[in-house]
Order: sequence, then structure tokens, then C-alpha cells
Amino acid sequence: MLIGNLELDNNVFLAPLAGYTDQAFRRMCKKHGVGLMYTEMVSAKAMYYGDKKTKSLLSIAKEEMPVGIQIFGSDPFIMSKVVDEYLNTDDRIALIDINMGCPAPKIVKNGDGSALLENPELVYDIVKSIVSITDKPVTAKIRLGIRGNLNYMKVAEKIELAGGSALTVHGRTREMYYSGESDWEKIAEVANHLSIPVIGNGDIGSAEKGIYRLQTSNCAGISIGRGAIGNPFIFNQIKDALNGNEIVEPTIKEVFETLYEHYELTCELKGEKVGVMEMRKHINHYLKGLYGAAEVKNTINGLDSIEEVLKVLKEYEKRLDKQQVFV
Repeated sequence: MLIGNLELDNNVFLAPLAGYTDQAFRRMCKKHGVGLMYTEMVSAKAMYYGDKKTKSLLSIAKEEMPVGIQIFGSDPFIMSKVVDEYLNTDDRIALIDINMGCPAPKIVKNGDGSALLENPELVYDIVKSIVSITDKPVTAKIRLGIRGNLNYMKVAEKIELAGGSALTVHGRTREMYYSGESDWEKIAEVANHLSIPVIGNGDIGSAEKGIYRLQTSNCAGISIGRGAIGNPFIFNQIKDALNGNEIVEPTIKEVFETLYEHYELTCELKGEKVGVMEMRKHINHYLKGLYGAAEVKNTINGLDSIEEVLKVLKEYEKRLDKQQVFV
């Protein structure tokens, strides 16, 4: 698949997720066949003013490339300046994605994220300003609309007209947040209308659903967010199915091996204290649906060392080998 001048191995992507798609999680997904990944969204304004914590979100390892950086903001000058000064010279960054879909109140209140959907001309100016100063592909992610105004098609047209190389469409409005169902008919409408690649996003919680969306939406690719948390196996499953192979569920051993590797890598990159805290949310997803998982998760939430957590997990894995596995 091509996005601008960027050639990708496949068209199944990991969506940017604040608080989740850090380097450790991305590396897990890379091992399981993802075609393209994104950083957590980064504030262009914070980068412009030299915020060190924000710059730490740009940490990308060679073994996870290609990775796109997703930035958010609403000032074309600041956003293009950041791209020119910080992102253009970083060879680890494969493309620049502009967040125009985040529904968080704090983001929208500042005129960023989904708030941009109300101003298609500003959308055009932002994309155009960045396209004009970079050789990297520039893409964007949008929702269907905000405050009752479903102007997704007009916004999509502005992004293409401004030189955007691809567009990701999440099939919900801002007010829906992550409730209800993603409207894939409207996503398909955009895919059929634009000449640039359109990536569909929303409610892809299984390989079967991913295959179905690729086959029925006319999208050039799909982007998986929540469906990949605790389940990086979904990328290879979809790739295998597209090649005519049977979808094979991971074994309990494979799930726990991936969890251990993810856990240890997070602690290595962020330190034990932070790593133990941050991995609690991931463990919840890895163990979802397993017999006795609730009790184990409650125990782990009270622990603060790698050694203690891994001991509990490995004892739990052994118990699962001897009894009912799923609830």
C-alpha cells in the first residue's frame, strides 16, 4: 500500500491511542504484523514551546518503524513550524498525521481535535501549511461531525485539496465519543468519493470484523485502536485471512508470553515504578475473558514490583493449564 511516497507492507494499521500506543505497545504490535503505527497524539503547541515531557512521546525505536507521528493543534503557523524544526529531520518519522477527531472536552475547548470540523477552511490552511514545508506524507484523522453538523465530506474534500496524502475516518460524531456504533456506510461514502486512500476506523474488535470492513467499505486500509489492546495478534490474523488462511486464535501460552514481554519492555523503557502502574490497564485486556481473571487483576493492582507481578501471573498461567480456561 502507498501513502504518498511511503510504501507499506500491508494495510492494517494501529490507531493512535492516548495513554496506550507508547513505544512498548507499538513494538508488540510490530512483532505481530501491523503495517503502520502512530505515536500517541502530541501537542504542537507544547512542542513549539519546548515541553520536555511532550518531546518524550517522540521516542521511536528502529525495530518498530514505520511510525507516523500524530500532532494536534489549530494554529497553522505553529504546526508548520514544529514540523519544519523538529519533525522534518527525524528519519524515524514516516509521516505526519493531524488529529482532527479527538472528542476530549479539554482538547475541543481549545479549538483542537474535533473542534476543527466546524471550520473546513482552517482545516485546509493547516494541512496546506504543513504540506508546503515537508517531503513526508501528511495525513489527517477526522470524525463525522460535531454539534449536529455532519460535514465530514466537506472537511474530507478540503484535506484532499490541500495536498493530504491519506485520510482516516472514525465513524462517530464528536458527541458520541466511543459509544454507539461506528457508521461504516458514511466511511464508505468518503472512500468512494476521494481519490486519496481512505482508512476506516471504529469497532474493529476481531479479525473477522476487520476482514468484513475491508471487503465492504472500499477503504484502502483499516485502523484498529481499542481492538488491539491486549490483542496485538489481530494484525497477523487479518493478514492471514486476507491471504486465504484460517484465522487462528492465540494459545494461552502465546498470550502470556506476549504479556510478559510487553510488561518487561515497558518497565525497561519507563522504569519499574511507572511501568508497573501503566501495565495494569494492559493486563486487564490481556486477561479479559479468562477464568478467575478478576481476582488476579485485583491482586496485581495492589502490587508495585516487577518480581511480585510476574510471580502472580506465572502462577495464574499454571493454574489455567489445569482447569477451565474461559469464563
